[in-house]
Amino acid sequence: MILQINDLCKTFRTAASIESIEVLKNLNLAMSAGDSLAILGQSGSGKSTLLTLLAGLDSPTSGSIVLNDQNMDDLDEEALSKFRAKNIGIIFQQFHLMSHLSALENVSLPLDLFKDSQSSEKASEALEQVGLGNRMDHFPHQLSGGECQRVAIARAMVVRPSILLADEPTGNLDSTTGENVSDMIFELVDKHKMTLLFVTHNEHLAMRCEKQQRLQDGKFI
Repeated sequence: MILQINDLCKTFRTAASIESIEVLKNLNLAMSAGDSLAILGQSGSGKSTLLTLLAGLDSPTSGSIVLNDQNMDDLDEEALSKFRAKNIGIIFQQFHLMSHLSALENVSLPLDLFKDSQSSEKASEALEQVGLGNRMDHFPHQLSGGECQRVAIARAMVVRPSILLADEPTGNLDSTTGENVSDMIFELVDKHKMTLLFVTHNEHLAMRCEKQQRLQDGKFI
């Protein structure tokens, strides 16, 4: 089992800390290697909160997330950062590229964390795979939105993560560019036999995954 979620809950307190808002309620989920799963839900259903927890960017209020037999809650901040970089690829709706780094340097970042001596070569290959072999030295402001998202895809895939998390990855793109980007994600996932968890409100995109799960008011229905 690549991913196991057990009784996962996430509660946020209001600014005055008088009352709490339960965003995720006792979620259970299991994914095997090579699975592709779409999490569907409208805005406010808890989709992005779930992905943030799975990415190790926040901690659950209760319950557990076990990835590759590792309970993520057992890791300190430094260990979690390294574990995340090695095991989890993340593609956000916002590209989250470093503006002062070239496309090649952005893709190299996860590899540089482990002082990989072949980081430039691997990053170059990843950019070639997303069709940006001729744009490696360009900075984000010199790239279109679709090209920036392809850089983000290359960065997420370059370490060959155990699981790829995609959070509305085409949400900021026009329909044609978005379709091209989603095609690229599914092609690369299939090529590398990667596990994919795809968060979207788009029913058409969701049906491209093997399985679908709907999130509503913090619960799977």
